[in-house]
Amino acid sequence: MSQKKQILIKLQNIFRVIFDDDSIKLNSNTTAEDIEEWDSLNQIRIILACEKEFAVKLNPREINDFVNIGEMVEHLFSKNVKV
Repeated sequence: MSQKKQILIKLQNIFRVIFDDDSIKLNSNTTAEDIEEWDSLNQIRIILACEKEFAVKLNPREINDFVNIGEMVEHLFSKNVKV
């Protein structure tokens, strides 16, 4: 399994925990508009969970500029995160 796919799976697990919804299925095109409860507070929770899970520091401004989950995966991949 590719590293990007592993990152996506970990992100999906993070989202399922944060939104308390095991039915969430992320793909590269998923956006905040696709998940009803994805608001600014949950955005912060996502950032903090990603920092913990991937042992990386994320800049909230960068995260806010992402158009979709695919951009988040690419960003994490570029930081050589551990999966």
